[in-house]
Amino acid sequence: MMTFANLADFIAQAPKILIKGPVALIMAEDEVEIGSTIRHHLDLGFHKVVVFADAEIVIPPELGDKILRVTYDLTSPHAVPKAINALNDRVPNLWLFYCYNAEYLFFPFCEHRTVGEMLAFHAEERRDSMLTYVIDLYAGKLGRYPNAVSLDEAMLDKSGYYALARPDKSNDGHPTERQLDYYGGLRWRFEEHIPQARRRIDRISIFRSKKGLRLSEDHTFNDAEYNTYSCPWHHNLTASVCSFRTAKALKRNPGSTFSINSFEWRNSTRFEWHSQQLLDLGLMEPGQWF
Repeated sequence: MMTFANLADFIAQAPKILIKGPVALIMAEDEVEIGSTIRHHLDLGFHKVVVFADAEIVIPPELGDKILRVTYDLTSPHAVPKAINALNDRVPNLWLFYCYNAEYLFFPFCEHRTVGEMLAFHAEERRDSMLTYVIDLYAGKLGRYPNAVSLDEAMLDKSGYYALARPDKSNDGHPTERQLDYYGGLRWRFEEHIPQARRRIDRISIFRSKKGLRLSEDHTFNDAEYNTYSCPWHHNLTASVCSFRTAKALKRNPGSTFSINSFEWRNSTRFEWHSQQLLDLGLMEPGQWF
């Protein structure tokens, strides 16, 4: 395993190591499904997988020689934007993807095509970023899985998603061009336990680095075009990040755990771990890519 003692050590060496993309950046907040998260993204064809984690977090030994590990405190203020912004300036023009542990990227036809192939097409459409929807996963039986995480019995909401116009703060609140705020999943159904600023499910998880680009805490960038869902001419590819993170947090938080006996409702369905299900539910789209 190639390890780095801290963020500064990694950033200093990044230009020599991250020569080719796409690169997956996994922010490991705990050990829950860290192994499956790494394996999933290795299988998608990422050229490098970088895991940011506290020194106490254990990564399965068999994955050690397949990743880069950065010792990093993800509980510090603005930890994720700080790490990504620092890396962005050191490795310009490189496709990057970021997620947390127990999160899994799916894109159209990912069972048969690599993430590199998908991004090559996306780049040909003059796109430098890709909108992803964070789709909440949760265990169907909390009595059996008290942390709400189960790969074998994962559920998701098949409906209840919606979008609102994103107000343009620089233009008297008028709608922002080709930008929407998306909602749904557990953060919509249990919104009383979720701060308003964290209820959106849109995230620009995939982007091409460039000098001066900055990621914010709300998962948007300082370049407005990076935050758009498509180009002005036609619909573009979108992807999904299927995530246990919200379910995990709701069951871990003392303020919500005793209020939630089950995440299941009439619109719950078993997650099939296949891109076609997400396409059929309208939770991502292929654009012009077939």
